[in-house]
Amino acid sequence: MSDLLPQAYLLGLIVLLGGAAFVVGRQILRVRRDEMSLFRLGGEGGPKPSDAAGLYELASVQLRKRLYSQAADTLKVALKLADSEKAPPEARAVIENAFGFALAAQNKYPAAIKHYQTAIRCKADYPVALNNLAFALSKLQRPDEARSTYEQVLGLEPNNKTASKGLKTLLRRSGIDSKSA
Repeated sequence: MSDLLPQAYLLGLIVLLGGAAFVVGRQILRVRRDEMSLFRLGGEGGPKPSDAAGLYELASVQLRKRLYSQAADTLKVALKLADSEKAPPEARAVIENAFGFALAAQNKYPAAIKHYQTAIRCKADYPVALNNLAFALSKLQRPDEARSTYEQVLGLEPNNKTASKGLKTLLRRSGIDSKSA
């Protein structure tokens, strides 16, 4: 009986250290993958991609690394190239949404809203852009517009967790019981 306690302690310690090593290793691999992608795509001063898709991929890596102003600059160029390449509306919607996200991350909500709205004009049933638009509207103290946008998302995807959570937060702030709304 007295031998079980030290063994259980050591076993628990090994499991804990193994879990921590797994999490740290996964994070290192993720950062390394992003660094390699950034290097491959020319984000470190090398030649940048010359097409909208490549620039969008570069901007995605920049967004993951939280280089928001660089991502916004890259996405601006990607939008110009998408226009000249006559990219499909779905591709333009994705780029516009990412551009809005980069601006919102810099607290430039009015500009972000314009890009989210453009993304939605390009692809009306785009729940990610609608969720982002609703979030930006709520940050600008426009709760009625944010609420209707979240409800629009839930009309498209009834189980959308982001919209459900955002709507509950808005209703809680306004003092409305979310179960009765």
